[in-house]
Amino acid sequence: MTQGEPAGRDRLASAADDMIAARTDAYFNRTRAIVEHFGDRKVTYAIFLRRPVISAPRLMTEWLRAVGSAGGITIDTTVLYPESTWVGAGEPLAYVTGSFAALAPLETLALQRLGPACVAAHNAYQMAMALPHVRFLAMEARHCAGFGMQEQMAYAASVGSHAAQKEGAHGFIGGANDATAHYFGTNHGLGTMPHALVGYAGSTLRAAEMFHEVYPAMDLVVLVDYFGREVTDALEVCRHFPELAAQGRLSVRLDTHGGRFLEGLDPQSSYDVLERHTPGTIRRYRSDKELSHLVGTGVSAAAIWRMREVLDEAGFPHVRIIASSGFSVEKCLSMADAHAPVDVIGTGSFIPDRWSETYATADIVAYDDVPRVKAGREFLLRRTPHAPE
Repeated sequence: MTQGEPAGRDRLASAADDMIAARTDAYFNRTRAIVEHFGDRKVTYAIFLRRPVISAPRLMTEWLRAVGSAGGITIDTTVLYPESTWVGAGEPLAYVTGSFAALAPLETLALQRLGPACVAAHNAYQMAMALPHVRFLAMEARHCAGFGMQEQMAYAASVGSHAAQKEGAHGFIGGANDATAHYFGTNHGLGTMPHALVGYAGSTLRAAEMFHEVYPAMDLVVLVDYFGREVTDALEVCRHFPELAAQGRLSVRLDTHGGRFLEGLDPQSSYDVLERHTPGTIRRYRSDKELSHLVGTGVSAAAIWRMREVLDEAGFPHVRIIASSGFSVEKCLSMADAHAPVDVIGTGSFIPDRWSETYATADIVAYDDVPRVKAGREFLLRRTPHAPE
């Protein structure tokens, strides 16, 4: 060790401490100062959410471990519900024990790394369980407020997916970019051509030709809604690449704008499509939102069924259908009810849409190992961890 290393390490620790102090709530910094003045104590925090979730604690626990290591402080974290297990509303998900002076400034930042991930993981789990035979792509990046949020959401999708995979679902097989691919056990992000490439090429077929020329070893996935000719352009591409179509290496992606129907459909013909394939789906009472998912504009269940019809009728039964555009938990449930023949769904709609549900809460439940918690939170008092599943 060189003479300058300890001083350098101290400066890094001081910079990290200053950053935490700047980003935490001010009353926690004042609490730290008061505790340091009157005498530090060992405390235990219980952390919970007010709604059912899937446990996704890794980003929080890794951050606490890193902060403890950098600052030379001991932080003991006990996760009661292992990653990818279900947690009931109000159940203590983890206990964190250490110096009160050290932990007080960390509370806000630790909670930020837990709540949103747990709710998003629950959403991803519900999507995968609604459509267990469908493979999902996590396309959250463009909907996130910076990389920190994106990393949380990609991690959450992988955790929710793992929970669903334990129950037999395919779940999420990859993410949108290389930076978060490791959460899905891959090295690279997955995705198809954007609308911009189709516009650049001037036709859907030409975009497909360009893509295949540059990436001949990759399966060809063609975005077919740019010109509003989903059926026409999909068939043109299939006929141009018959070998890829026959080998199952060609897919069409539906991303039809919500302001119009798939080519050839209207309200009545959309009902007719479902009547041909899944009549019970539209004979029951439906909310307006459910009807929109089933027979409305955009990528509806009827649109997916219609694309499957025309592909099969034209002799392309091995061409797969990829769907995107607003595939939330609710939309996935509607697709399942309609038995929509979709092979892959790209979605970022596992991101919580009611952010207030993502707020995690921490309460101290013991001071120097003596149980004490504010009135009404006695349910948080320490208990035995659950066995991993």
